[in-house]
Amino acid sequence: MPVPELADWAAAFEPTADDRALARHALADTLAVTLAARDEPVAARTAGLPAALRWAAIGHALDFDDVHLPSTSHLSVVCASATLAAGGGARAYLAAAGVMARLGTALGWEHYRRGRHTTCSAGALAASVGAALSLGLDGDGIARAMALAVPAAGGLQGTFGTEGKPLQVGFAADAGVRAARLAAAGASADPAVLDAWFELADGEGDIELSGPAVPDGLAVKLFPCCYALQRPVATARLFGQVPVASIAGVEVVVSESTLQPLIRDLPRTGLQAKFSLPYAVAAALIDGFPTAASFTDEAVARPGVARLLDATTVRTVPGGAGVLAGDTAVGIRFAGGRTEYRTLAVPAGHPRAPAGPEERAAKIVGCVGEEWAARVSSADWHEAARILARAYPATAATP
Repeated sequence: MPVPELADWAAAFEPTADDRALARHALADTLAVTLAARDEPVAARTAGLPAALRWAAIGHALDFDDVHLPSTSHLSVVCASATLAAGGGARAYLAAAGVMARLGTALGWEHYRRGRHTTCSAGALAASVGAALSLGLDGDGIARAMALAVPAAGGLQGTFGTEGKPLQVGFAADAGVRAARLAAAGASADPAVLDAWFELADGEGDIELSGPAVPDGLAVKLFPCCYALQRPVATARLFGQVPVASIAGVEVVVSESTLQPLIRDLPRTGLQAKFSLPYAVAAALIDGFPTAASFTDEAVARPGVARLLDATTVRTVPGGAGVLAGDTAVGIRFAGGRTEYRTLAVPAGHPRAPAGPEERAAKIVGCVGEEWAARVSSADWHEAARILARAYPATAATP
């Protein structure tokens, strides 16, 4: 199916009750992780920049935002930020998220395996959809906005573990809003470039328009690190907190594809630790339940961490397509000589093991505290925009 047809799909999209429930959860989760990052350097560095850029970059700074697994992309931080910055609501967000899910899935695993960041590739175009609908554009206007966003539709995994990762996510969201505003102002564009871009980006699949707004749902993170680490952390936690002195060795067994984004084996900073398989397992064994405090420069420098990193080996099962291919196994060889393994297929928060109300509530409290949790959980789209505008003032977005 030609990519421009996504514009007509978005223009005609009408959400179901289930779609709106997903939007409510996604808004609360995105708002919570964005407010939780108020002390991150990215918040200060983006001061004075447009709202979509600020909110998306800050919202992705902790790498705590939700994920769409078939497209290997962070949907809500892009689509919600762009929609909120343009004054839109649930329908605009859901249409944008639907475009991003479908487009990212069609780009395929090979697009990601080659080092591209699908959150940015599909995200810039999806952000233009959310903003265009928020501004009242029809199918033609949405298609022009998508075409105008094409030059910004790219990002690289080489940024992972640096501030470049959340910033390029912010660039994608901002580019989409900018493109939509230009389309609303009458800027012309040829939607045929969308198919040309898809081919140049090595898109490998068909775009399926049926199903719910976000096919296969969203995965919610319970730990503030790359999604490829959610299952290894959850597997290691099956042991409970283990005294470091009792551990003689650790083995982690994962599919080869799981390692695609995990490019920082021996991290020196908290940001790098979010993309380190040995560190994440060490943090789970030491801390029990890794939080933002587990992914700081100081946490990485702990003596116990260094000891576990030296004692950890990673064994890969060849192949796989996706960061959750196969199962994950974690084995501990104890000082006494015995070895025990724990294995896990999917972590909590995965669509097949969805986070329950208590887990969602605990995450929000952990992000914003008890006093703000109820407000964040119940905020509608207009209230969320007001909260973010007060927390992170921005310049007015202009064409």
